[in-house]
Amino acid sequence: MTERRKQRTEEARLAKEEAEKVEELKKQGHDEVGHTAEAALLRKHQLRKKRRKGLLRRKERDLASVLFPGVSPEVYMPKEEVLMYTDHVNSKKTQVPFEFYELPGCPAPKMTESRRKRQRKNLGARLQGIELKPAPYTMKIKEDIPCTPLCQSNVDIKKLRWLRKLVERQYRIHMTLDTLPVLMRSQQLNYAVRGYPIGFMAPPSYTGLDEDEYYLYNHLKFTITYSNVGDSESDADAGVHITGFDVHPISIAHEIPASGLTPATEIDTCNAEGAKAVANDPATYLKLKTNTGKAELPVIFSYEVEWIETDLPWEDRWDVYLIGTPDDDIHSFAIINSLMIVLFLTGAIATILIRTLKKDIAGYNDMQSMEEAQEETGWKLVHGDVFRPPSASPMLFSILVGTGVQIGTAFLLTMLSCMVRLINPMHKGQTLTGILVLYVLCGSVAGYVSARVFKFCDAKAWKRNMILTAAGLPGVLVGIFMILNFFLHMAGAATAVGFFMILAIFALWVCVSTPLVFVGSFMGFRAEKLSIPAKVNKVTRYVPKSPWYSEPPISFLLGGILPFGSVCIELFFILSALWLHQIYYFMGVLAVVVLILSATCAEVSIAMTYLQLCAEDHRWYWKSFWNCASAGLYLFLYSLWFLSSRLQLVGVLPVMVYISYMGMISVCFALFCGAMGVMCSFVFVRAIYGALKVD
Repeated sequence: MTERRKQRTEEARLAKEEAEKVEELKKQGHDEVGHTAEAALLRKHQLRKKRRKGLLRRKERDLASVLFPGVSPEVYMPKEEVLMYTDHVNSKKTQVPFEFYELPGCPAPKMTESRRKRQRKNLGARLQGIELKPAPYTMKIKEDIPCTPLCQSNVDIKKLRWLRKLVERQYRIHMTLDTLPVLMRSQQLNYAVRGYPIGFMAPPSYTGLDEDEYYLYNHLKFTITYSNVGDSESDADAGVHITGFDVHPISIAHEIPASGLTPATEIDTCNAEGAKAVANDPATYLKLKTNTGKAELPVIFSYEVEWIETDLPWEDRWDVYLIGTPDDDIHSFAIINSLMIVLFLTGAIATILIRTLKKDIAGYNDMQSMEEAQEETGWKLVHGDVFRPPSASPMLFSILVGTGVQIGTAFLLTMLSCMVRLINPMHKGQTLTGILVLYVLCGSVAGYVSARVFKFCDAKAWKRNMILTAAGLPGVLVGIFMILNFFLHMAGAATAVGFFMILAIFALWVCVSTPLVFVGSFMGFRAEKLSIPAKVNKVTRYVPKSPWYSEPPISFLLGGILPFGSVCIELFFILSALWLHQIYYFMGVLAVVVLILSATCAEVSIAMTYLQLCAEDHRWYWKSFWNCASAGLYLFLYSLWFLSSRLQLVGVLPVMVYISYMGMISVCFALFCGAMGVMCSFVFVRAIYGALKVD
């Protein structure tokens, strides 16, 4: 104990000294995004606070251990060629990305075997349109490259108008080097943002013209930081780790040479030095004008590379990417908010189960005559009808419940895979692949649950139930996806999927998912019928008028508020990761929130079902489903608020894509919540009526 106390005292002293030093650095005006040791210390201090708040476990000493577990740094040798890849050209305003080589510019280099091996080609990446292609820029380790012309491109009027449109909609180009996304850093404004814009606009107040002026970034100044491997800083031949990848875009109207252009061609605008060096200067901006009377605009694309040695360890190179992200206290608040809802509901359910139900059951069982039993009112009187199967669409009911259980099982397995690091949530393509594969493999779960529920409803068309369970939700989702894919193809978006990929999706659905659903259905129909503790009367009991809060749609709207409220705060971060390209790595927090959501659905369903039975309404099956499934409606309404307040999409197609995908997500969310409500209500009803002594 003494040694542990000394260790804690020493840690507290070091933490205090570090906090004082950090405050002093902030007073001196040091930024958090630079390559200096002071900036690295400030980032480390922020990350250490995250560790104390639960982002990192004690054994995880750096952010790289969380984002990319098990990944070891790659060692590059001096003068070794390092590969740069292009990613999507996208915008938060449109959500319709394009490929880098669709833009006017230099052609792609030839593909080598080593470059092909480094490309991501999983199912999820292909569905997202992710295809890393080699960039036209060549560079070697620790070799600076001065301003070098890359190629000349003659941009016609049609492409010029398209470029102006992309600039207006704030499209950004993304590249990666050694898996690091390219960054634009501003030490003055203390921010770092991924990617760089295609160009920029200048308003009339700046240019003095009658309309906006458009400019193109055609020169890229790359800054790559590295650290030497081991203790061999003095060894010129030592290997290095890449620790940073920055870009500074410049708009410059290069002089067009009379002869052909090659990287060896000397142009005056590239060889200038001092005050005339390549830099953003309003006098030399490259304008995207369409009214010059010329059929084409000649553009020279150029670049330069600078290598800077730093002391930043490879493990800390991801710290700068989290600068400006929301504080982790919000995630903690989300969990506390959800827990408060669960505790409130747990108290209400405990009151029902322990006090009211126990008293009612004891009183009913102690009755001496039938006359006394008939004088009773409330939930006890419907024991002969409470297990009567739903008369309205029993097949649809069973399909919805089975599909909801399948969605919940697949999502639970996906989260477990992320937590045990079989799936890395930082790789969105890999995560989407995991979700799709696990959903397909859980087809037997949907078939089994749907068959058990359908058999309980005394239905006979088991073949139709089996086929519709296999084709229901997947058919709807694939149909919507096909329609969106057609419009994306028409717009030339990079996320449009080709014919063979669509064929692969159909094969996965027909050849894997459907047979598994059939197997589950076969097992479900062969299983014993769900047992019930009371006989069902031959004559259906009259249902009196229920209180207003138990009648749909009021009961549905009331029931969905709490399940949605338990996830609404965390939902903001999830939507930001999906649509604003932010980093989301709180899989442990997400797992806790989903468990709280499940508990909330169970308790809301039990409470609403009990109130309905107390009103002598035995038709609880469909109501228990919609009471919780209505949370999907609130999710969709929340997504519309997110669309209007955060995304500011431009154009019909981006809005259609967003609404379609959020509609599909909301339907899946509703099915999961509804299935949870039905199953928990069934267990509750069977438990309370099983405790009654009914002749």
